[in-house]
Amino acid sequence: MAGSQWELPPELCCRPMAFVALTGLDVVYNAVHRAIWDAFCANRRADRVPISFKVLPGDHEYPKCRTKRTSYEWYIPKGILKTSWMNKHLNLVPALVVLFYELDWDDPQWKEKQSECATKVEIVRASLQGRNTKVAVVLIQKKTPLPPGEDLVASERASALCNACDLSGKSLFVLPHTDHLVGYIIRLENAFYEHAQTYYYTEIRRVKSHKEFLNKTTHQLLFVRHQFKIAFFSELKQDTQNALKHYKSAYSLVHELRAHETNMLEIKTMAGFINYKICRLCFQHNTPLDAIAQFRKHIDLCKKKIGSAELAFEHAAWMSKQFQSFGELFDEAIKLGLTAIQTQHPGFYYQQAACYSQDRKQQAQQLCQTGATYPSPDPLDIQSGGLDFYGQRPWRQGHQSIDPPDAEKEKTGILALQIKERDVPHSELIIALLSNAVAQFKKYKCPRMKSHLMVQMGEEYYHAKDFTKSLKLLDYVMCDYRTERWWGLLTAILTTALRCAYLMASVKDYVIYCMELLGRASTLKEDQKSRIEKNLIKVLMNDVPDAEPECDPSSVSTARSLWNDRMAIAGLNEFTIEVQDYVPFIQCKAKFYSPSFHVDQPIQLQVFLRADCPHPVSFNKLAVSLNNQDYNQWCVVESSGQEGMSLLPGKTKCYNFSFVAKMEDVGKKIEVRFVCLCVMLGSDRGRCVFLSWRGAGGDTASAHETLQASRSSRRWGRGVETRQELDWDSLTVQQSTMIISRVPKISVQLSHQPPALNNEMYCIHLTIQSQEEGVAKDVKLTAGLKPGQDASLGQTTHVTLDDSKVCDDTAPAFLPDVPLGDLRPGEKLERSVCVRCVSTGSRIFLIHVAYSIDTTVEGRPIVCKCHKDETVTIETVVPFEVSAKFVSTKFEPLERIAVDVPFLLMTDILSSSPWPLLLASSSLQLLTMTSNTPRLQSQLQEVVLQTGECASECFCLRCPPLTNGINTVATGQYLISWRRKSSSPDSPLIQTTVTLPHVILESVPLYIHAELPSFGRVRESLPVCYHIENRTALVQDVEVAVEPSDAFMFSGLKQVRLRILPQSEQQMLYNYYPLMAGYQTLPLLNISLPRCPTTNTQTLRRFLPQRIFVKPQGRQLDDASIAAA
Repeated sequence: MAGSQWELPPELCCRPMAFVALTGLDVVYNAVHRAIWDAFCANRRADRVPISFKVLPGDHEYPKCRTKRTSYEWYIPKGILKTSWMNKHLNLVPALVVLFYELDWDDPQWKEKQSECATKVEIVRASLQGRNTKVAVVLIQKKTPLPPGEDLVASERASALCNACDLSGKSLFVLPHTDHLVGYIIRLENAFYEHAQTYYYTEIRRVKSHKEFLNKTTHQLLFVRHQFKIAFFSELKQDTQNALKHYKSAYSLVHELRAHETNMLEIKTMAGFINYKICRLCFQHNTPLDAIAQFRKHIDLCKKKIGSAELAFEHAAWMSKQFQSFGELFDEAIKLGLTAIQTQHPGFYYQQAACYSQDRKQQAQQLCQTGATYPSPDPLDIQSGGLDFYGQRPWRQGHQSIDPPDAEKEKTGILALQIKERDVPHSELIIALLSNAVAQFKKYKCPRMKSHLMVQMGEEYYHAKDFTKSLKLLDYVMCDYRTERWWGLLTAILTTALRCAYLMASVKDYVIYCMELLGRASTLKEDQKSRIEKNLIKVLMNDVPDAEPECDPSSVSTARSLWNDRMAIAGLNEFTIEVQDYVPFIQCKAKFYSPSFHVDQPIQLQVFLRADCPHPVSFNKLAVSLNNQDYNQWCVVESSGQEGMSLLPGKTKCYNFSFVAKMEDVGKKIEVRFVCLCVMLGSDRGRCVFLSWRGAGGDTASAHETLQASRSSRRWGRGVETRQELDWDSLTVQQSTMIISRVPKISVQLSHQPPALNNEMYCIHLTIQSQEEGVAKDVKLTAGLKPGQDASLGQTTHVTLDDSKVCDDTAPAFLPDVPLGDLRPGEKLERSVCVRCVSTGSRIFLIHVAYSIDTTVEGRPIVCKCHKDETVTIETVVPFEVSAKFVSTKFEPLERIAVDVPFLLMTDILSSSPWPLLLASSSLQLLTMTSNTPRLQSQLQEVVLQTGECASECFCLRCPPLTNGINTVATGQYLISWRRKSSSPDSPLIQTTVTLPHVILESVPLYIHAELPSFGRVRESLPVCYHIENRTALVQDVEVAVEPSDAFMFSGLKQVRLRILPQSEQQMLYNYYPLMAGYQTLPLLNISLPRCPTTNTQTLRRFLPQRIFVKPQGRQLDDASIAAA
């Protein structure tokens, strides 16, 4: 049979929808009718009712309805389901025929048109004779109708038209052709859908009514048929739940049929149809687990129903189609929103379908005879044009007995099927299914399953003789198997790929796969490897290789001619193979002897080679390419004369290269770009193959082997070192080396006293001594802040070599390349680097001494540049803390300063330096204040402060009156000159400037002060003079009263009222007579100013002394006492 036999019929796979025929529409020449038809069928949304519309002529002949059977007593069915039945009810027999007729209610020719409409309806009914199809009439009108009940003429004429056409009122519709046409069409559709529902409901009842006439002896097929029809009508009615129930009943009944070889195909075909419907509806109902369970049940029931052994390939084809159809249903459900998982997705079903297709191919090859001729007449030729029933044989249609009616016809029919099976493109079917499966496994992230299926696709392409696609797929998959080290699988794939390369005469691919099959990853036996190596040698000698085993003889003859053509083409005898991504039969590892070399040392490079093939391998040239092309000339080894270089199987061979680096490469990295090995046989006519390893060698498998070797060496200790042979796996790859400067033979010693003090000239003393054998020329010093630190440190750090003065802010933070001259062997050189740090914190300073010296490397004179770096971390701290405060002459703290009244400035210097500090001097730079003493002198000259000690100074100041009315003024600056005590006397002094705080001024109307001795004596007179100054522009009345005291008697005015002129002074003299010794409180002076009520006694009294020390009364010593003492 044709290959299309196994395809599911389209009427089975589509969604059943109610079929409604539209007549009376001229969609070609009538624009109104065309608009109506477009509204029915164009741009149908999902929310519109499921109806299939078709425009038919009014006299269209519908399928004839057969005479209804009144009895099934002697009826024997010839099959389960006719091949035309589903299509008939989907596309031929409508549930409703709608007649469109242009007629308005007020049409002047109403009678004539009414008769014409009735005639057309009668014609439609005549063509539907015997069917339950409904008929409806739609009147196309130009005017919008009035609401029901308002237009009496329309009601009367509608009733008359229904009577004339023998229609019920529900079958007559009006369609106004207005702007709202689509809305009217949608309402019509809903009414049509209700009529169609009624029709299919009637059909279901009609089919169900046959059940009472059936018996289970002769009518088993009818039970299946009727259940299928009921289910199908239910689908047309959109009752999917009932449809699913009846499909399940039909499925159970079809497996109750007696199965034998003659009807096995029909049973399986119908079981497949019904199973497809059940699974589709389960997915539609969003019950995927039910669909999967039904499919598994279906496969379990049918997988052993093979039928005729001579047509076993048909069973495999049918099974393949079952899995493919279910996979397509599953995939369609996923696209509609179903969620699949990694262990349950359509890919598994496509894969199983491919497996059954492969079984079909094998069985066809075994069963189908190659020399047989196709029988004549053709037993598969059907005179009627098609099968009457699904799943039956063309030469015995309608036959239901166990034995075939004609054995000879049966034999020729089977032979015809076998011969047709030979022409089926099995590989194409398998590849299509595998491709679908690969896409699914890729989608659900199953890389190993994807690779496995791609291998099968490649093998199918090979069997289909599409060697190019086969090689492309296999080459893609081999990367994964190499990475995951599936050596057995890789060998099998390589064997197939080698066959493809041979049959295509692809020289480069053939060489690559030969080299890999000879390598350590290949699991082939030694004799197979020897055969492959001989073929490889033939190809390298530009000869035709022997055919690979298991190749098709016809393909081999074609391949030989292709190979001969390749041999004749000149210019294709050289090619390069990048072996990094393979596992070749020659291994390569390159390593520099050390991760770094000094510029005055020869750079040593080792290249290790090892052959894994059964026989020795000869090569002509080994070259190493470095990132600096100038060194490549020193990394080449070539065979001399006729003798080539060879590698023995399993033996490691080492090649050493040495060269001298250039001075300009100091600080640069030298890397191995690739290692190239030239394999060439057959002198001039042979092929030259360049094996190229990227980097320092190694291949896909070497990284894992090195890891295993390192674990093994750690596990078993260092016993490996005692072996004579090099352990290949333990060899490590060193792809690059760094060229570093020559080891300097000078000493740089730093001497300093950390920490550094803020703003001081911190000296770092350098002692440079040469230990070179020759003269160190062009010695240069670079000193300063090490690069790479916080950018703000560069602005607050200043470096100089002049220690005689303090450097300013223009000095740099880094001094580069300061020339120091030449340095003879053993000679010392001393320098000082002074650093001034403006801010505190940690800093790293770099001392870099560079020079050049003449030397020789392997007999070649070179000039080496050497340098010695020393770094030192220095912490900068604050040397001392300065605090200042304002007090009165009585040493009381002041918040405000009275204008033109003496006060004291107290400064404290607290040392926080770990080193003793020498305070050379201090001074005040006053802005608005003046000194109350004739000359300001430093009280801290040459004072040495130890850690934690404090030095204090006191200055008596006065603020003159200000004319601009400002009440807050700046005091000035306090300057301190200092240095470390341990520094030399010639070292510069550091001047630290401290800004003094601002003061708040206040004006007093009256200033009073007292003149009195520093102490008094009991019972001796103590004169006190009070000076009262009027500092206002007004005459002030002053009331003065002296309060009595227990410690003093006094003489003078106890209470007085004075008048003091502006800017004048009044004196008051009192004689106090102390009565008690010790600190005593002076009599209090109460002063009030009637004209300045805001000024109280306490404000004025603060300028006066409150206490005085009174000494006890002394004794008179006579001369005798003095003599006795």
